[in-house]
Amino acid sequence: MAVLALTVFATISAILIVPPLLVEIATDLEISVAVAGQLATATFAAWAVTGVSAGPLSDSFGRRPVAIVCLAVLSISMLACAVAPNLETLMTLRVLTGLGGGVVPPNIVGSVADVISPARRARAVGALLGIQGIAAAISVPLVAVLADVGSWRLPFIVYGAVLVAGLVANWLWLPKERGERVRNFAYLSRYRSLVSMRFFRVAVAVNLTQRIAFWGSISYFAAYLINTFDLSLGFVALPLVIAALGQTVGNYGASFMASLRYRAAIIAAATVAGGAFGLAVFSVDMGLWATVAVATVSTGLLSMTFPILIAASTEYSGESKATGVGLMGFSNQAGGMLGAAIAGALLASVGYVGIGYMCLTVTIISALLTGLFGRQFAESAGQNRS
Repeated sequence: MAVLALTVFATISAILIVPPLLVEIATDLEISVAVAGQLATATFAAWAVTGVSAGPLSDSFGRRPVAIVCLAVLSISMLACAVAPNLETLMTLRVLTGLGGGVVPPNIVGSVADVISPARRARAVGALLGIQGIAAAISVPLVAVLADVGSWRLPFIVYGAVLVAGLVANWLWLPKERGERVRNFAYLSRYRSLVSMRFFRVAVAVNLTQRIAFWGSISYFAAYLINTFDLSLGFVALPLVIAALGQTVGNYGASFMASLRYRAAIIAAATVAGGAFGLAVFSVDMGLWATVAVATVSTGLLSMTFPILIAASTEYSGESKATGVGLMGFSNQAGGMLGAAIAGALLASVGYVGIGYMCLTVTIISALLTGLFGRQFAESAGQNRS
């Protein structure tokens, strides 16, 4: 579990490193913040692509070899970003980061689901997903501090080294499977069996719309604070720490609700409330610390849906647990890609207020889908698979 926690921390840090650096990257490369924000879009797009194949890869070839290969790709791409001479090179390397990072989370959850009983699985998955919030609370502000001390390139060196440490830890201590072997790479059949279940069809739609709001808002939150309140890159680290704590609380709190029969009502209520608070962040002039407080609440509420759906997916996916997690991960990364792209377009056309209205709109859609099909989330695993 310690090795898996380090792997989650390093991987999520690699994905979240760009948002606090948008202003610095835009200034250094002489581009707009909206254009620099497409680095996040490229990362999530690549993450979504490999997220589709991550589960079958992990279920077929084993958890350990998949982890080692993907962490090697992540380490190389992160360290190379530190010397990228232009936007095109940096964009290419961020795509490589997304390709490597997209495989890691399903592989990790699959590892946990293999060895932990269903009764304790939701708590364990919630705890590992809570590491994502801790990564945001520690890594994102530290990125800002490192960039303020050195330049925007220094954080890529530091977190590249963290990924190398994760690679070594997985090589030395991640357990080998008994008679580690290559199973049949049953790609289409694994997904066909899962998509045939109504739960996965509904869950993907609910999560996709909700994650557009989550990733779209946090991708531009640091830039919004810097431009609106004239903050230095170093000072913005403190508001980012506070806001990221909401994600930690939301992720971990969701683990206690993932096994409840009324989890659909929790998802719907938290989603629409998070969207309303997100609108307030980007549209209401209420001062720095009130904005940070509202953003913390919004982030916490929007962080609850994904862990609940991840834990629920392990109830339905049988021997294809990593594939099920990968399917949910695909909706997460696709939401990140769309959220960053749509938010960037709205920022360029109507300003930050457009991001707020996007948050409210897509969360209402997500909550309506949950309300219409909430019965799927309350059912026990193995029922109503048609």
